[in-house]
Amino acid sequence: MQIKLPIHTGQKLPAVSAADTDYTWVVSSHRPPLAAYESIYRQIHTNPELSGQESQTARLAVTHLRSLSAFTVHANVGGHGVVGLLRNGPGPTVLLRADMDALPMLEKTGLPYASTKRMIDTADGVEKPVMHGCGHDVHVACLMAASTLLHSARRHWSGTLITVFQPSEERAGGAQGMVDSGLYSNLVPKPDYVLAQHVSPMPAGTVGVVSGPCLAANDTLNVRIKGRGGHGSAPQRCIDPVVLGCGIVTKLQTIVSREVAPDETAVVTCGSIRAGDAPNIIPDYLDFSVSIRTFNQSVREKILAAVKRIVENECKAATDGVAGEDEDLTPVITHDDPYPPTINSPELASSLSTAFADYFGARRCVPITAQMASEDVSVFATAVGAQLCMWVLGGTDLKKWKDAERRGRLEEEIPGNHSSGFGPVIQPTILTGTDALAVAALRAFDSST
Repeated sequence: MQIKLPIHTGQKLPAVSAADTDYTWVVSSHRPPLAAYESIYRQIHTNPELSGQESQTARLAVTHLRSLSAFTVHANVGGHGVVGLLRNGPGPTVLLRADMDALPMLEKTGLPYASTKRMIDTADGVEKPVMHGCGHDVHVACLMAASTLLHSARRHWSGTLITVFQPSEERAGGAQGMVDSGLYSNLVPKPDYVLAQHVSPMPAGTVGVVSGPCLAANDTLNVRIKGRGGHGSAPQRCIDPVVLGCGIVTKLQTIVSREVAPDETAVVTCGSIRAGDAPNIIPDYLDFSVSIRTFNQSVREKILAAVKRIVENECKAATDGVAGEDEDLTPVITHDDPYPPTINSPELASSLSTAFADYFGARRCVPITAQMASEDVSVFATAVGAQLCMWVLGGTDLKKWKDAERRGRLEEEIPGNHSSGFGPVIQPTILTGTDALAVAALRAFDSST
């Protein structure tokens, strides 16, 4: 997931609002010392794990939750998923979620605790460098700290708390896998509220909430273009899938510009293309993958159909009358598990915006808009009809942010999610993320009063 840089945030960040709210007192009185969670963050950042392989991170979560006496803990839910359940009297059921997986990327942050880890990517069997380029290590550390805080403060709230450490967010299917494994039928009650946060390229210490559409749906199509390979010096004997495939990728860019209404929002991106092993060999096939991001279901269906139409017809035009009788050059299109759109409940988003403004102060609550990034957290809510809200959490060093902003270089110099340079500052990021989870949960528990 990647969040776009936000609107100008204004002056120097103030401390937590001086308003004497119950949340301020409860959170400050029960927040655990964060040095231990900073250490956990560094440990996870140094030892990232790819989707579906989050065993070490999951063990940390299990060990932590089991150290909190009131929690019932379930491990290996939908893979390496971890679930904590804290029943604390009558009231709403609130689910807090953090994702655990990392990305197949080489880290270039230069941090003293940077990852040098490599893993076999089960998607293709290839060993790759791994880094937490999306901030899930921050999410895990903050949820661990918030779990401790809410466990300590349980005489100040009533209801049921569910903490979920989710695998496989980056590959989709992680949330659905946990639901399909009996999360709600066997392990925990259905939540009334599902809450989550995502660290982003905003000034550390800030939070942002958007009402309604928050993140886009994402469909990934994997396409194989078939050809007839041969010697690079004799292209007339071949059907070149590289030339054909590159033409198709270019043609796909006309879908949004010419088939989607200007007042609709959509993105079609080809992020992966692979063919051949040598410059003097025309290969037999080319593979590429396309990411399609939309908010509107009818636009989504239109784009999916357009991709299929363009691929099939371009291949037909290139091979009709040229392919031999025994050659099957029909392209193959497969559809990975899609990400649903993330739609924040307007009522819940408004309530949390007020709670955050009261707690953090208005200047630390930055305005944000819906983004084309994608998430699967909404599955936890839509599966049971719960209200959902995901907010964003700043992780960029304030001095670096303000310097880049002054020079008009925010987009160029502030690394975003999925960048090899993405490394959130530890503080005040973890402090803010811990408090935001706790405040959001306390506000949700108060919703019944």
